[in-house]
Amino acid sequence: METRIGGLLGLLSCYCIVIATVLHIIGGEVQSYWEQPYAQPYFDNSTRREITATVGQSALLHCRVRNLGDRAVSWIRKRDLHILTVGILTYTNDQRFQSLHTEGGDEWTLRITSPQPRDSGTYECQVSTEPKISQAFRLSVVVSKAKILGNTELFIKSGSDINLTCVALQSPAPPSFIYWYKGGRVVNYSQRGGISVLTERQTKTSKLVIARAVASDSGNYTCSPSSSDSASVVVHVINGEQPAAMQHGNSSANSILINKHSFSLAYLGAVPRGTSLIISLTSSTLGMILKSIFLHGAYR
Repeated sequence: METRIGGLLGLLSCYCIVIATVLHIIGGEVQSYWEQPYAQPYFDNSTRREITATVGQSALLHCRVRNLGDRAVSWIRKRDLHILTVGILTYTNDQRFQSLHTEGGDEWTLRITSPQPRDSGTYECQVSTEPKISQAFRLSVVVSKAKILGNTELFIKSGSDINLTCVALQSPAPPSFIYWYKGGRVVNYSQRGGISVLTERQTKTSKLVIARAVASDSGNYTCSPSSSDSASVVVHVINGEQPAAMQHGNSSANSILINKHSFSLAYLGAVPRGTSLIISLTSSTLGMILKSIFLHGAYR
């Protein structure tokens, strides 16, 4: 009997040793697995972390986390440490902030709808490990503006070409379109011949050319790129000879030869009849004088 009990105890002891060995091996494998460097969550650094967005267009910050497991991803606004989202839930009253995620995917995207310049700053994508890990993203929200090269008021001799160039400034991406308006209407190609528009999306520029301008071409011309504030210029088409009324939008000063007949401007003083006067003027002053002379009948 004692021999039988001793045998059973020995057999049980062997089983215990085997079980302990198996558990040790399994435990070692599990421990070894978690000790591997890529078993813990880590960030995929292939996404852009410097983002520029324009006012009114959604800003997207893409955070990619590998091996997330059961951890949570949060978006934090760095300047006030405000928690914006946790997982796909929004934790702020500002509903412009939203977390986008596809089930089973590695990407957690913070979307800011209708961003404003005040939204510029640093945002952190944070993972709930111990200790926490985070990745910073820098967002710049800019106001894209159009600019028509040259002065805001142009005087064009009748029969010459109107040539306007518009550039979309501070636009992070090429505009989808650039429209030209005269007054409140899109420039109509079929309205008259000699109108052409050349738009270069990559350089964010558009050129409007109106050949052989006539008086009816005078008016307010507006350049309006997509996602940009528009810009305008007033064009005056002047009849008769006027060598200084040519389009010189890039000059800071202009020289003009005026034949003095019978007009006088209070700020020019008296000049004898039949003499010529050379005046060097800034563009703005020149514009006022030309407008007074040629649009109000001062030049006879």
